[in-house]
Amino acid sequence: MSPNFFDQWKADVLTQVDLGLDQWLPKVDQVPTTLHRAMHYAIKSPGKRIRSLIACASGDLFGADIEDVVHSAVAIELVHTYSLVHDDLPCMDNDELRRGKPTVHVAFDEAIAMLVGDALQPLAFKVLVNQQTKLNNEVRLRQIQVLSESIGSLGMVGGQAIDLSQIGMSMTQSELEFMHSKKTGALFLASAELGALCGDVSSTSSRELLRTYAHQIGFGFQVVDDILDATSPTEVLGKSAGKDLRDNKPTYVTLFGLDRAKEMAHEIAENTKSTLRLLPKEGGYLDDIAKLVFDRSH
Repeated sequence: MSPNFFDQWKADVLTQVDLGLDQWLPKVDQVPTTLHRAMHYAIKSPGKRIRSLIACASGDLFGADIEDVVHSAVAIELVHTYSLVHDDLPCMDNDELRRGKPTVHVAFDEAIAMLVGDALQPLAFKVLVNQQTKLNNEVRLRQIQVLSESIGSLGMVGGQAIDLSQIGMSMTQSELEFMHSKKTGALFLASAELGALCGDVSSTSSRELLRTYAHQIGFGFQVVDDILDATSPTEVLGKSAGKDLRDNKPTYVTLFGLDRAKEMAHEIAENTKSTLRLLPKEGGYLDDIAKLVFDRSH
């Protein structure tokens, strides 16, 4: 895709996702108002929306209408934001900055931040259940299954538990990759699958290639994240720079060194290109999204 064409598609998609979030979030003047203001604060912080874009690009690749896919993207965004709010809490990573703004527990308080996450997660499933689309009930149930499995104890939450247990400890490469395949990668995989389920992805080989792509993007996203944490200033990252090192957390940079981590990111990017060439339309917009992931500065 040409950059200009992708940029326009991206802008259109994100506008629809933002409209969907506005539609599903409770109004800020609705009781309990503080909780609802905090939910809006968390959701409307300017994030990259990579997972939403992956969902919509996967749907587009397999012939889905954007109107059918946008609900999946909204659900993904609600879950991702919930995970960030909880991840920033003092009992977790204890971070005070997210997306260039004070984290929710700083802007409000810890109890409200906990409740924001508690409220955003079930809202995501409400969106999938009540979406006004032509998707049949079998597809909706499959979407609920995919999302719930990806964020539970065998997915994102389990990865976070492993992460917390490893602070100050050494990890092998396979252990680090396993942890991030759960903590970070599982939601990337769910994003691709939820979008594809909105279209016609009957080919087993295409499904497997899509899963490979999602795994590679999740892996690459984390490696790039570790590099940026070690090399970019706070004002560029929008979150506290160098925090992984200060907290003595195992990362690809601390395990392999900065130069090797950069080599790994390049290798993953090349492998992702190879996977995309085997997908229909050479991955369509998924190719542009891969460039966003590997070339980003924050």
